[in-house]
Order: sequence, then structure tokens, then C-alpha cells
Amino acid sequence: MTQAPDFVSLNGPDNVGKTTHLVRLAERWDGFQPLGAVHEHDPEAWARVAADDYARWWFETSTTVELTEMLLVGHARRAAARKAARTGLLDRGLPMLLAVAAATCVVKDGLAVGEAVKTVTGIAGSRAAASETSILLLPSLDAERSYAMTSAREGRPWTGIYPAYQKSLHAILLHQTEHGAYNTVVDCEDRSLDDVHSDILDLLGLSPLTDGSPR
Repeated sequence: MTQAPDFVSLNGPDNVGKTTHLVRLAERWDGFQPLGAVHEHDPEAWARVAADDYARWWFETSTTVELTEMLLVGHARRAAARKAARTGLLDRGLPMLLAVAAATCVVKDGLAVGEAVKTVTGIAGSRAAASETSILLLPSLDAERSYAMTSAREGRPWTGIYPAYQKSLHAILLHQTEHGAYNTVVDCEDRSLDDVHSDILDLLGLSPLTDGSPR
């Protein structure tokens, strides 16, 4: 990085290592400001929908507009929490939030991947965090294998509608990569956590041989 961006987001499906890498990044350079996930910045709204049956609200009773708007509101509040001259670390940035909403749209509304992405993108319009460097971590560049890897790492079977949602999410992430939604895509297949993290450091100009300051 010749100039540190306002935000760096790590994105990807469940169990790909986003949280671990975010913690490591925060420890490496004090210019980073961990900002976490969107629900942490709009807790009352998320607590309200989670009060009864969270999964039922997410996958059955909420509309695509409602879910997408909640994700976007949390994203905007999270962005506003960034301190001046700091680089906010985001657990799932804007493209990933749109992927989550689109995958939900696929399983809830029965739309094809491309139609769901178009629907959610239309709801979002031009809303985005300024200067977000988005890195997508994928267990595999093959959607079926990627899903198999992340589900195996869960340690317990996914039930109900969740497997269909996760498969849709993997397909949408690959769809997004084909359309340049992320600044960089890291293929994590057959690679150690340390090797992947080294790639992330290189992509951000945070060489292991430096003091941690971006180039």
C-alpha cells in the first residue's frame, strides 16, 4: 500500500479464517482499528429480530429489502466509527454483505444467482465505504469443494435451510469474483494459515521483514 486505505475487509464463507487473520493484522500494526461485524454497531435492531426465532426471521419472515437494509445500516454505522488517520479492519466488507443478502435471496425467494445479485445490488445502490480494500478468502475455487471444506470444519452438521444457503453463498462469491467485486482473491486450498496470512501481508504491503508499517 503506497497509502493506507480507509478500510481493509476480510471476506469469505464460514470457517475460512477471517477472524484469525483480522486479529493477527490488528496485532501487527497500530494503525489498524478493529471494527468487527455490522451487528455490533446496530445492536438494538439485531437484538430485536433475534429475540424470538432468529433463523426463522432471517430465512422466512424478513424481506430481501429489510435484510439488505439492516446490513447496510450496520455497515454505515461501522464505517462512521473509524477514527481519523486509522485504517478500519472489517469482518466482512460491503461486497460480502451483499453476497450474504443475495445468498439468502436465492434460498428464500427462489431466484437464480445472477438475479439475486442484481436484486440486492439494486437495493444497495451506490452506498459503499470509501477506500475499502476487500480481500476474499476462498477455501477452494471450486464451489462444491469449497462448501465441503467449510462444512467439515464446522464440527457438527448444518441442518435445515443452512446447507442450501451456504452452497448458494459459495456460488455467489465465485460469481462476484468473476465480476471483480473484490480487490484480491486468495485461494486457500491446501495452504496453511501462516502461508495465507503471509499472502495477506504482502497484498497490504506489510512485509514480515518490516516493522509493520504499510509501504
